[in-house]
Amino acid sequence: MRVGVHINQFGNAGGAPALGAELAAAGAAAEAAGVSRLSVMDHYFQMEFNGGAEAPMLEAYATLAYLAAHTSTVRLGALVTGVTYRHPGLLAKIATTLDVLSGGRASLGIGAAWYDREHEGLGVTFPSTAERFERLEEALRVCLQMWDPDDDGPFEGEHYRLAETLCVPAPVSSPHPEILIGGGGERKTLRLVARYADACNLFASTPEEVRHKLEVLRGHCEAERRDYDTVLKTITYSGDAATDGDLDGLLRDLTGYTELGIDTVILAPRLGETAAWIERFVAPAVLRLAELD
Repeated sequence: MRVGVHINQFGNAGGAPALGAELAAAGAAAEAAGVSRLSVMDHYFQMEFNGGAEAPMLEAYATLAYLAAHTSTVRLGALVTGVTYRHPGLLAKIATTLDVLSGGRASLGIGAAWYDREHEGLGVTFPSTAERFERLEEALRVCLQMWDPDDDGPFEGEHYRLAETLCVPAPVSSPHPEILIGGGGERKTLRLVARYADACNLFASTPEEVRHKLEVLRGHCEAERRDYDTVLKTITYSGDAATDGDLDGLLRDLTGYTELGIDTVILAPRLGETAAWIERFVAPAVLRLAELD
């Protein structure tokens, strides 16, 4: 099992002036530890359970670009971008730019969005759940068309209309940057994973629940005539063992997931200064989790 790190808080003792150095140090520590992917959240406001809207929050893709300049091996992406945050043509261009400048290390993590306060706060339209999922599917189609070297023509959808789907330069990744869809909704989200995504991301709730979600995904793959084994399975773990640095506790919590075909566990501690935590906790965790089967 491989290990990713998700940076979800941006508070530290030095405040905003120290954030750049802390993020650069976290990137260096992640690569030294053998971490496979590094992600940041994509929100306008910090989430209520993680400090609230008054807590620090950086724009995701500017942060990822900064991390790209300070790393060379880890895959980089948002976990995950809400479909309402950016027009999909612009989102495809942004993800492509990250992919080009990072040498092919970009992952497009995307979902249907849910945090109504940040939308209302900054004046961004927050449609109904049904419409957000319609927009999510159209956004996935837009991105794939923009990354298709043989199709730069128009896109006509219900919610998005593009006269030209030009994307120059093209992504470095082949055939395109990884598409990761976050969420475990059984009727819509997992169906979109089967139809469009290279990877899925589920919460590490319980092994039994994740097993069920993966069986639902398998059914959608069969309906889409998609090889289930071609979908990369990842889980996000934000339990106390990660934040507290309890390696034995982490191993106990994750043991039940190893037989489910989970490729990567993404550790999401609730702390702002991650570099030292990666050196102290994640480096040995990478070695121990690699041994789980």
